[in-house]
This record gives sequence, C-alpha cells and structure tokens, in this order.
Amino acid sequence: MEKIKNIATIVLFTAIIFCFSIANIIVPDAGISFSERRSLKQFPSFSVRDVLSGDFFSNFEKYALDQFVLRDRFRSIKAFMNFNVFKQKDYNGIYIINGNISRIDYPLNEKAVMYAADKISSIYTRYLSNISAAYAVIPDKNYFLARDNGYLCMDYDIMLGILAENIRGVKYINIFGTLSADDYYRTDIHWRQERIIQTADKLLEELGTGVKASDVSYTVKRLYPFYGAYYGQAAVATEPDTLVYLTNDNIEKARVFDHYYSEYGSIYEPEKFTGVDPYEVFLAGQKPVVTVENPNSETNRGLLLFKDSFGNSIAPLLLAGYSRITLIDLRLVSSDALGDLIDFSEYHDALFLYCTQTLNNGYMLK
Repeated sequence: MEKIKNIATIVLFTAIIFCFSIANIIVPDAGISFSERRSLKQFPSFSVRDVLSGDFFSNFEKYALDQFVLRDRFRSIKAFMNFNVFKQKDYNGIYIINGNISRIDYPLNEKAVMYAADKISSIYTRYLSNISAAYAVIPDKNYFLARDNGYLCMDYDIMLGILAENIRGVKYINIFGTLSADDYYRTDIHWRQERIIQTADKLLEELGTGVKASDVSYTVKRLYPFYGAYYGQAAVATEPDTLVYLTNDNIEKARVFDHYYSEYGSIYEPEKFTGVDPYEVFLAGQKPVVTVENPNSETNRGLLLFKDSFGNSIAPLLLAGYSRITLIDLRLVSSDALGDLIDFSEYHDALFLYCTQTLNNGYMLK
C-alpha cells in the first residue's frame, strides 16, 4: 500500500510539472504586468558570449519567473499566507491598515535629503534670484499610518530640519496640517485630487496669489475601478479606488505644451485610465517639462512648479491663481538644461513641491 502511495505521488508530481511545462510553452508571453505596472522579461537573445559568461542563464531565469503561468495567482496565494496564516506584519515591505495599503520607507537617508536641499538651493541661486520662491513637503502615507500601527518610518522632523538648514533663500510652506490618511488613495501612493483643495488653498495663500481653489466651481468626473500601484505590489484582494478628477471650463480650455516633444495636449487624458498607469490621466504622466496655459485667466502671473508625480494632480487646482504653470520634473531633466528650455523672466513665483519619499531618494534629482 505504501509503495502504491509513493508511486501515485511521483506520478501526480510528474504530471503537474509536465502540465505546467506545456502550459508555459503554449501560453503566449505577456509584455506587461498591469498589476505590477512594469514590463515583463522577454526570452533573452542567444549568443555564445552570453552563454559562456552566464548572462543567458541569468536572463532566462528572470524571463521564466516573469512569464510563469498563473503567476499573479501564486503571488496572491503567497501574500494571503504571509498575512493571514503566518501573521506577518508586512509582505516585501507592503502593509495594510484597514484596507489602506502602504509601503515601508525606512530609514531616513540624510545624505540624500541634503543632496535634494542643495539641489533646490543651487537652482534658486542660478535661476530664481529675481523670483519669489517657496518649497513644500508632501508627507507620504506612512506619516499617518506607520508609527501608530507599529511599523518603521523615517524621522520626518529630522528631514524637515535638514531641509531648513540647507535650503537658502527659499520660503517653507508647511502643508502637513492640511492632510490626513483619508486624503490618499487606499491602493496607491498618491493623494486624491478632490481631497487636496485645502492644500491648494494653503499654497496659493502663501504664494500671495490672493485667490483660493475652494472659491472655484468644479465638475466632478469619476473613473472606476482604479487599481493603484500598491494594489499589485500587495497581491491581495481589496476594494479598488475611484479616481476622481475636477474640471471646469477654464481647465478644459487650458493648453498643455510638452517642451521636449513640442506638442500640445490636455490637462486630463481619461483615455489613459485603461493603460499601465491609470494615474497618467493627470497631465499624461511624467514628462520633463510641460507648460499649462490658462487662456481665461484674469491675471498675468506665472508659476514654476518643480515637482514629482504628486504635482500633476494639484497643478489644475493651482491654475486658479495663475495664467501659466510650467511643471518641471528634475528626475527626468537636468537642471543645467533649464536655461535653454525656460524664460525665467516670464514667471512671478516658483514652488518646489516634493513628497517625502522623493526627498529620501534625493539623488534622483538631476
């Protein structure tokens, strides 16, 4: 009886391996993982040099892991086991508090923060000495969720202290008090545009525009379901968000000029909601330098917005106080090139607006 049991186990195991092998051969390779928002490895090119160096086998292993059939299902099972059976507090740095998904960002990289501060100071000295300049820090979700729930998080007070000591000539605008955990998507890193009108008001007030985003009427547009970046990384079943964007006649008529490709677009591009990154609905995603022109503006005031991805969703709200906003992503364009792309004499204000996670990886700023 024991012998039959062993034979049956071997046969079953062999059959499973055989079936998965056949399935992996038959099923076409996927190009993109929408849940993880990244391109998947493709079958590596073959050459004698790559074989002898071992590169071929290393690349093939990565390809096999990416293209394994039912890969997302197995990732979900593993995450379920980690959270619900083994009772681990996080899964690859991802943790969940009452359905709100976040990623641990620890420890504080003081040198990277200092680098970011020096970058802001150097840009101010080089380009903005005749412009009213300010900076604001956007707290990531960990600021509201991590410490009170037993998770490691960076020391935000030390970060702000480093910035204050090393950023010269630029005013600090504190927006921490305008935000809470509910102002962020549950499945994503970003804040929700419909929840940051108070934050936009604070920025517009401190920049001296004399107007408020809250005084403007908006039409609410909803896109569902929104699966944020953390949704795929967590690999667990949870309710998706609804992506909301606010628009009105001025925003709809605004023109967006891409300086790199010399082409025009729109503030909102809802057709991108079904793409790899649905957050690209806001200003078509990350681009080095774009300018938003408000043809119906009652002012002739321009804003230079140095930003990361968070800036894309607050820029339409800040347009209430400006006729022109130029958004600059220093992760994608060198600060040395800005003089060739921008006429700084056309701008009244400059705002450096970065999330704490970007500052903690400040070496990304060029």
